[in-house]
Amino acid sequence: MQTSFVPGEQAPETATYSCYDEQGKCGGEVRLNKGERFPATQHSGSYYVRKGE
Repeated sequence: MQTSFVPGEQAPETATYSCYDEQGKCGGEVRLNKGERFPATQHSGSYYVRKGE
């Protein structure tokens, strides 16, 4: 099961997360440590998914 995260949420674990827009197009990756917040995105409706899920 794929869990998604939105900008401003805290990362549940240290990992690399991929950012996707509403159409499912990947917009890049970010490496976060546990407890860091997901960064803002340029498009509303974007979300993050842990890489490899």
